[in-house]
Formats: sequence, C-alpha cells, structure tokens
Amino acid sequence: MSGDSETMPATGLVRDAIDLQRLPWIRPLVTAYLNEFSTVAPLFAGNPKDPAAWRAAIDRVTRASPRDRAQLSAIVARQLDRRNAPDAARQAAGFLAAESTVAVVTGQQAGVFGGPLYTLLKAITAIQLARRVQAEHGTRAVAVFWVDAEDHDWEEIRSARVLDQDLSLRQITLGDLDGAGSRPVTSLVLDSRIEDALIDLETSLAKTEFTAEVMSALRQRYRPGSGVTSAFAGWLEDLLGRHGLVVFESGDPDAKPLVADVFGHEVEHPGRTAKLAREAGAAMSTLGHQPQVEPSEDSVALFYTDATGRRPIKHRGTDFIVGDTSRPVATLRDEVRAHPERFSPNVLLRPIVQDRLFPTVCYVSGPSELAYQAQLAGVYRECGVEMPLLYPRATATLLDSGAARFLDRHPVPLESFHARDESALNRLLEGQLPPALEKTIEQTARDLTARGETLKAEVVAVDPTLAGAVDTTVERMRETLKTLQSKIVHATKRKDDTLRRQFSRTRALAFPDGYPQERVLSSVFFVNRYGLALADRLIEALPLDTSKHYVLTL
Repeated sequence: MSGDSETMPATGLVRDAIDLQRLPWIRPLVTAYLNEFSTVAPLFAGNPKDPAAWRAAIDRVTRASPRDRAQLSAIVARQLDRRNAPDAARQAAGFLAAESTVAVVTGQQAGVFGGPLYTLLKAITAIQLARRVQAEHGTRAVAVFWVDAEDHDWEEIRSARVLDQDLSLRQITLGDLDGAGSRPVTSLVLDSRIEDALIDLETSLAKTEFTAEVMSALRQRYRPGSGVTSAFAGWLEDLLGRHGLVVFESGDPDAKPLVADVFGHEVEHPGRTAKLAREAGAAMSTLGHQPQVEPSEDSVALFYTDATGRRPIKHRGTDFIVGDTSRPVATLRDEVRAHPERFSPNVLLRPIVQDRLFPTVCYVSGPSELAYQAQLAGVYRECGVEMPLLYPRATATLLDSGAARFLDRHPVPLESFHARDESALNRLLEGQLPPALEKTIEQTARDLTARGETLKAEVVAVDPTLAGAVDTTVERMRETLKTLQSKIVHATKRKDDTLRRQFSRTRALAFPDGYPQERVLSSVFFVNRYGLALADRLIEALPLDTSKHYVLTL
C-alpha cells in the first residue's frame, strides 16, 4: 500500500482536495493518525500507509487461530439469499469459506433509508481497499459491511433528512415501532406507517428523472413486515451489492455460537475489558488525545437480551446485575455457554466480536470508531483476536453544477461555509467593493492615525492632560469610519441579491443546518439526484488518500 497521495482521477468529478487539518470539525486524533502516525503508533496495529504493515496484517489473519469459515460463509449466504442480494455479493460470501481470504470491514447502524451520506462513503472505501489488497498483495479480499443490528438507540436511526426543492432541510421520521427504544433494532418490524414515511420522503424530495425508480426500489425494501435492519441491508445491497459488498446483519442468532468464546471470556473475567480500556484511555491522554470512553470498574462489555429488551450487565461481588436483577455468577456463565444468542457485545467488545467472526485485515472507521479502537489493543490481546489495521473512511462534499459555478467565480474556501453567521458572506461582499473605494477607505484610516498622532503631539504641548481626550476623539472617528464601511457593505448586499442567494444556496447544500453535508443528509437525497448508479461513479472517482476531503461535482 503506497503512502503517496492519489492523483486526481480522469473523470473530472473531483474539483478540490482539502487537507483535513484545515477542517475544524475533524478531530486531532484522525489527522495525527493519517499524517503523524508515529505519535500515536502505540495505540494501533500498524500504519496503513506502510506496505509492510499490510503484509504483516494479512499474514496474522490468515495464520490466526482457526475460525469456522465454512459456517460463517453459510450464515452470510443465508442472509443474502433471504434478501435476494446481487450475484456478485453472493459470490464474495462464498469466498469467505477459503482459509486464504481476508476481509476489509466497515459498518454502521441501520439508519432509515440508508443513513447519512457517510454510511455510503464508508462502504465505498471498504470496496476500494478490498480491490487494492487483492491487486497489490495477490490475496482474495472481501468487502464486508457490518450492520450494527443489536443497538437499541431508536432515536439515532428513525429519521432521515433531505433537502427539498428549495434546499430547505426536511426530516422524515418513522413512527415508534413495537419495542422501539428497548429492544434491539434487529427485532423491530416495519408496520403500515412506513408507507406514510415513504410518501413524506417522496413529497420532500425534488422531482428528478430518477425519483420514480428510486422510490420504487425503496418500496421493495421498506414495506410492512420487513425487519428494520433487513430493509437497510437490502437497500445497501441495491446500491453496492453488484460491486461484491457483503452486507451482514450482526444480530443473526446463528452467528452467536461462533463468538461464544469471546462472550465466555468476558463473563469469566468481569471488569477486565473495562480496565484495559481505561488504561489505554490514560495512554491516549498522555499522547494528547481525549479518550472516547471511560467505562466504570463494574461494567461488563455485554448486554443481555430477552423478550423485554436489551439490558446492560454489571459485576458486583459474587453476582452479576442484569438490568435491575441480580444473577449468580455461575448461572450467567452457564447461560453464556448454553445460549450465546441471548448476549450481545457493547461498544468495547463489538469490534472484537466482529473480528473473531470475520478474517478482518482492515477496518474502515469513522472518527469516533478510530478513537474507540485506540483503546482496544489490550482487549484484542486479552481475547486472542488479531487487531486489524484501521483506515479512516473517505470524507466528501457533493455539489451540483450551480454550486460549482459559484465557487468557480468566487473562490471561497469550503470551510468558510461552515460558519453559521454571515462572516464569510460579508468577506465575500467586501471583496466585491470597487478597488478605488476600498483604497480610499484604507487611506482614510491611515490618515486618521497619522494626523491623530500629529494632533496629539501639538495638544500635549499646550496641555498634557488633554492627551486622553485626543485619543478618545480619534478612536471615535475610526469607529465612525468603520460604521460607514459597514453601511457601504450593507448597501452592496442590497445591490447584489444574486450573490447572496448563490452563497446561501451553496451553503445550504454543503453545510445543511450548519453541519457537514455527509453527516446530515441521507444518502437517498443524493441517489434521487444522481440515480442508483451514484455509488458506481463515486467508487471510480474518489481517491483512496483519505487524508483529504474531496469536493465533487456531479
């Protein structure tokens, strides 16, 4: 794997590549990992820019403790069959049975209608990396998307946000399903109200040549009786399955026996995972980075799931506390061995479970996941699971031709649109003032300063106590000049409504509600604009140098 930046693709879709260090919303750990890996190296398995690190990771994974690859492949295949996944995805699932195959994994919660744009970007990065591993190392690599199906955070996934015809932000929200908020998402089933949400979505989206096809495809997946995670997984397959992406619903009870040893280790050594994560968090702090999580001493990195919902487990003395119920240690240990399907990992153990199941050579992470993983090296060792390399996902802003033309005429830095006030617009408008007028104002300000000093010297010669009065008078004159300049700017604003509208339109698209587009807008907004082949275009256009934020014009 070369550490060199990618050259711009010939497609011309990428119009700008912005160093992540310019963007104030990117956490320092991400830029340190990408640009100064040696400063955080003790926290991770290897530098993804180093080809030797990839060779070592592939060797570790393929020589690791035996895993039941045939059973895993069969479990995945059953999921794909049930969802009628594309042939390329099914073929890739078959490759997982081979001892020499490795996986490039990423994942996300099952956000309604596909989740935010960054979900799609994570999957695309995984596909690109799997292709690169195969090309450069001659090792079969499968891209896997882990659907976080056992989370019960309904509020996090129930809504999708899109821009309407006027680029106003609209939110489409699913009604509360039976068990929502208490039971794992994998157990939630869509009811008749999904059609109301689909109608709301279709009404909110601007009509394009792709709208009918996109809505028809969504209705095939999101319909009464479909599971929430299955609908999400199927929609992701519609977008990327033909590129060999294997989508895995992590709540599958058939897969739990394959990771029962990890669950068993956790209950045999309660508190050990939390202790190791806290120690790694302290090491992070020493290196200048904020730990992502500080688990309590009595926490167990597992949840218990039954018909009433998903409950955390604590360890106190000789008992485990499951929700509000005390359970003897021996009883829970026996249940883990006999019924692993009743347990699910928390955020600290989830990566270990994932990489015990899949032969993961690399995980494509978001910024928070990178921080979580920085605290898990000790937990991987403790559980006897190989820690994968990490590769930060692609980050991008997709602009239309109107926004691109505006930026061509007015080279405003993308990050300037992030401000929620009008400071960037004011700077742009000030730049539109006639040069002679700007020079006159600047000269007047300099003249005021110079003449003020001359006046002060002469006044002090008459009466030294008047020095302050001179300073006050000159300062008032400067403020008056500033007020005049502000009035001129406002007059320019009134004259140039077109510029204001273009600026506001570009900002609404790039930073809806003041946040980066990829974190706010549902991927379905972009699929509606550019068609079901959007992902195909992004796979070909996006470079794999993820130390840059790419601005694309589609």
